[in-house]
Amino acid sequence: MRKGIDGLCGVVRHLLEDNPQSGYVFIFFNKDRDKIKLLVWDVGGYVLYHKRLEQGTFEVISTDSGKMKLALRYDHLVMLLSGISIRHVVQRKRYSPLSTISA
Repeated sequence: MRKGIDGLCGVVRHLLEDNPQSGYVFIFFNKDRDKIKLLVWDVGGYVLYHKRLEQGTFEVISTDSGKMKLALRYDHLVMLLSGISIRHVVQRKRYSPLSTISA
């Protein structure tokens, strides 16, 4: 967890092969999963959020076949940061304008 904004941008570009200015939030955990950094491009600059837990750990998020990238909804990210398990979250049906378009 020694990397700052420039180091994490390098990880996003070279290891994740993505654009750190894309507007996505890039999440980094330490080995013990008691620290987390979130890197995001905001209007005109980067924002780096850092949280250190005094007790407990962040939930391990499993990915398909060990991928390094995972799409995570905003509400699930908030739950993850709050210590709420997202492993068995069930989303109730909601309106989506895309689901009403017929071909």
